[in-house]
Amino acid sequence: MSLAGALLICSGVCRAVECGAKSVADAPFTVCRVDLKSEHVELFWRDEAGRPYRQFSALREALSLKGKQLVFGVNAGMYKPDFSPVGLFVAGNQELVPLNHHVGSGNFSQQPNGVFLVEGTSARVVTTDDYDKERPKPSLATQSGPMLVHEGEITTSAVMNPNSTWRKVRNGVCAPSPDTAVFVISESPVTFYEFASFFRDSLHCREALYLDGTISSLYAQSLKREDRGSDMGPILGVVESSVAGH
Repeated sequence: MSLAGALLICSGVCRAVECGAKSVADAPFTVCRVDLKSEHVELFWRDEAGRPYRQFSALREALSLKGKQLVFGVNAGMYKPDFSPVGLFVAGNQELVPLNHHVGSGNFSQQPNGVFLVEGTSARVVTTDDYDKERPKPSLATQSGPMLVHEGEITTSAVMNPNSTWRKVRNGVCAPSPDTAVFVISESPVTFYEFASFFRDSLHCREALYLDGTISSLYAQSLKREDRGSDMGPILGVVESSVAGH
């Protein structure tokens, strides 16, 4: 059975962005699968006046003025107090923020950290070190940390302690195949280890990247869901032409 068939609840006509529910050990997750053969993932940060979007509503309204609609969105990684990205930010083939090599105690700086990138219609998650060695030319890239899963194993940074009791709502991303990106948000607080285990054991992702915790937010048109929590920095989204634009 396909990933979509095994994990996602889809009624009626399935879309190229499919969102559904999955629970493991009483921990509920929402999983959204983007088919890159038919949908284009974009990375957003600031509007045309240079102001950070901060909320899905601002991005949705800005797109609407251009005859487009936001069909899916998720916070795309960690950011500074001015809402600028902490690490690498590539949008529209342009690198606006360079790769960040900082090593430290914060979540972003836990090693390995990594990058989610899209090249053409192919998505993948790589470690920051591997990205630096390879120097690809992605159309989209966002850096975050820590890596949850690397080479099929849960990473061994300090926050991945299986005995940790530090639970938060969390979100992350993996690419189980080059033409598929899968985004996950926990619907209840989970530890890093529990979250990483979901990517490894339920989604069978060999590489998975943590995006953020407390501010984790989801926009899913198919679920009629628009989270309105804390302000966000970078936002990953899927955009389509509005009905009026067809």
